[in-house]
Amino acid sequence: MSGSMGEGPITEAELQAYADGRLAPARRRAVDAWLAARPEEAERIADYRKLAEALRSAYDPVSAEALPSRFSRTRVRWRRYALVAGWTVFGFLIGGIAGWELRDARQILAPSPDVGVVMARRAAIAHATYSPEVRHPVEVGADQEGHLLAWLSKRLGAPLRAPKLEDMGYSLVGGRLLPGDNGPVAHFMYQTQKGTRITLYVRTEAAGSRETAFRYAEEGRVRVFYWVDRKLGYALSSGDIGKDELFKVANVVYQQLNP
Repeated sequence: MSGSMGEGPITEAELQAYADGRLAPARRRAVDAWLAARPEEAERIADYRKLAEALRSAYDPVSAEALPSRFSRTRVRWRRYALVAGWTVFGFLIGGIAGWELRDARQILAPSPDVGVVMARRAAIAHATYSPEVRHPVEVGADQEGHLLAWLSKRLGAPLRAPKLEDMGYSLVGGRLLPGDNGPVAHFMYQTQKGTRITLYVRTEAAGSRETAFRYAEEGRVRVFYWVDRKLGYALSSGDIGKDELFKVANVVYQQLNP
């Protein structure tokens, strides 16, 4: 990350921590000053904050729920421990966070988060956050596709392509950079002439994960088909079309990106 303030250079990890409200006060002041001199970066971090708020709104209701009676304890301290342990261990078995529903992926349910499941959640939230946008649905438009792909490929450290979906009725709107668990994420948006939108979420943190075939999940009204191929993870999301149609588009995307 070019430029520096305070004790050292401002890193991408610090920018993501800043966006999520987890940065130490001293470094937060340094980042404030750094962003003040860089309007484009400040706008990007503002988008990160927006996504972080969406994530918190999805996850916070779980921590506020009452402890199930089977985990109750006579001491408040044990109630707190049981709440954390109970929802961590059983969260995925009872439907997950905020009504998260896994349908065709029952065979992969486990006590600990699966890389693909976490990716699908984040992809659904990103879709719900940005697909309704009218004026600013993307950071870089399709008229600058070459620049968009070069920029996102550089940030993710992997060569990326935007699938061609015109035969399916979808044209590229553009894309943006999002924060991921351990690094940046690419987010591409497509839409039909009628305005129906789908988004493709691409992450590189899947390194070391086993490859997967299509899996399907739902978060509220958002449907997601997702898969992991070598070091990249993909999730195609839509809240406007049915599962069957989304599967057809996902299959075309898969064939283009995983020849």
